[in-house]
Amino acid sequence: MLYHHFPGGKTELAVAAIDAVVDRMLRGLDALLATTPDPIEATRRWMAGATARLQDTGFESGCPLATVALESTPDDPALRAALNQAFARLRERIALALAQAGEPSDQARGLAALIVATYEGGLLQARVAQSVEPIHQATQALLTLLAGRSHGATK
Repeated sequence: MLYHHFPGGKTELAVAAIDAVVDRMLRGLDALLATTPDPIEATRRWMAGATARLQDTGFESGCPLATVALESTPDDPALRAALNQAFARLRERIALALAQAGEPSDQARGLAALIVATYEGGLLQARVAQSVEPIHQATQALLTLLAGRSHGATK
């Protein structure tokens, strides 16, 4: 019955799920940025929330995008395209917040890519280690880098 709504089969269902996940993530980011306009503090809070969710699930629930990405193959071009677009949307939203805070757009895009990579890689490493230590270390290093950049930009 479910496939009646997804005539493209499992791939179409997976693409719809990816879109729903990134939409939810973007709504969460937008809500966070609305209450925390400082991108460094927003990044800290975003990473802390992800870490708490991972820990609360006994290190079972990381980022669903990463889970699907790790299981995709070159034989899944539609799935990979949807994942690529999902990660791009996250990077674009973070880059926009950084640019609104005064970061030049090229640098904002690079920093956004670093933030998403830290988020995804930190969650993955913490999940495998069954410990928040890897994501805490990565987050602290990222926040130190971001804070150093913002201090350097104001000098």
